[in-house]
Amino acid sequence: MTRDRILIAVVVLAALIVCLTCDTGAELKAKKARLVKKHLKRLKKAEGAIKLVGGREEYEGNVEILHDGQWGSVCDDEWDDAEADVICRQLGYAPGVGKATYSSRFGPARRRYWMDNVYCDGSEREITSCRFDGWGNNDCDFTEAAGVICQETEVDGKRSNIRERESLMVRMPSYVDVRIVDGRIATEGRVEIKIKSGDWVTICGDGWSLLEAMVVCKSLGLGYANDAMQTDFFGGTITPNTYGGVKCIGNENSLSDCFYDKYRFGECKGHDVAAVSCTHSMADLVIDHLELIRTAFLEDKQMFFLQCAMEENCLASQAYVIQKESNSWHLETRRLLRFTARIFNAGNADFKPFIPKHLWEWHMCHMHYHSMEVFATFDIFDGKGNRVAEGHKASFCLEDNQCLPGVEPRYACANYGDQGISVNCTDIYKYTVDCQWVDISELDPGIYTLKVAVNPEFKVPEMTYENNAAVCQFYYTETLGVITNCTVQRP
Repeated sequence: MTRDRILIAVVVLAALIVCLTCDTGAELKAKKARLVKKHLKRLKKAEGAIKLVGGREEYEGNVEILHDGQWGSVCDDEWDDAEADVICRQLGYAPGVGKATYSSRFGPARRRYWMDNVYCDGSEREITSCRFDGWGNNDCDFTEAAGVICQETEVDGKRSNIRERESLMVRMPSYVDVRIVDGRIATEGRVEIKIKSGDWVTICGDGWSLLEAMVVCKSLGLGYANDAMQTDFFGGTITPNTYGGVKCIGNENSLSDCFYDKYRFGECKGHDVAAVSCTHSMADLVIDHLELIRTAFLEDKQMFFLQCAMEENCLASQAYVIQKESNSWHLETRRLLRFTARIFNAGNADFKPFIPKHLWEWHMCHMHYHSMEVFATFDIFDGKGNRVAEGHKASFCLEDNQCLPGVEPRYACANYGDQGISVNCTDIYKYTVDCQWVDISELDPGIYTLKVAVNPEFKVPEMTYENNAAVCQFYYTETLGVITNCTVQRP
């Protein structure tokens, strides 16, 4: 009898323990369910599934996408926060939290590129709904992987903002000394920093770009950066003292004026180190802001006459919505702010595209090959800095349209000729050319800021990028558009 009472007591006690913990168990189940739901699209082997790789946490990393049963990378050409936000929402994060990363920030691309020149308007539910060049069509190398940081996470079932990535950045030590070593010539090699102990340490190659290389070459008196490399070609290893996430604007005099990520100190996903190649001869593009003021005008044009331009993504997203939803879309009109872009090479070397000639693309609208997919961006912002007319990312053919006296033009787009901009020559894209505009059809009358930038992604080296953009006031009424008060500055 006593044994039966003991057994009954044990059963009752166990039931009480289960009841006391049932709430906690339910919460854990709910939390796991939310986590599984959030990452179901990323983890399942479905066409268009995405995942983030190389990040320290689940909310960041380079983007990889599944196509034809194989994972591939996404190139950072034309990649910005609009595309990053689509990725983050596809992964289950709230709208507006996506931040784009570039230049293989979370390590070099591990696989072939599936997507390039991705263009989203922000309303898409999945990245495959955005416009891009087609599966596998790209001109990118392993240093151009696109990534995201989804600046929101879940803690115990509640959403909370994580710290901005910039808040992890701290200034480089003031005592920093720099050298480049083990190059084939004196102007190239891996970059090393001398620390307090007197040891020389490497810099992680992840995210290393021309902006940082420019500072290194300048500080060593070696001229300008001709290339920024993420490589082990020049030797060097990752150590616990390796600096990671080094970032510069490009106009600093020393690396001590730049920043690094203190949470990536001694950490390098790609295992390649930063290296540079320097030169004393370099191009320097200068945009003609006065030409923008002089040539700007408004034009209303039927979409029937814009079909070729639409194939090159030259209109605002609403135009493509109209095309899908209306059988008479070709009778609708779009309002275009047109202007001429004149770009002068004031450097001491020719400006040449970084894409090899066999990868240039033929464009039916312009009837010639384009050697740079993103040579210029056109954006309109409101008084709060919000982009209100979608920036058109223009691809260009580069040629010598006008040169100073005594200079012979060398580059021409016709007949698959060599492309570039010679020293003391100007490349001119006139307002009469397709896509030389901003589609402002949905813009309300008001006062705005127009920004026209050349070489905005810093893909081609220059002496400086401080004169690559024209920032102007744009006065817009229902019948008139005026560009005025332009200044030349950094993109």
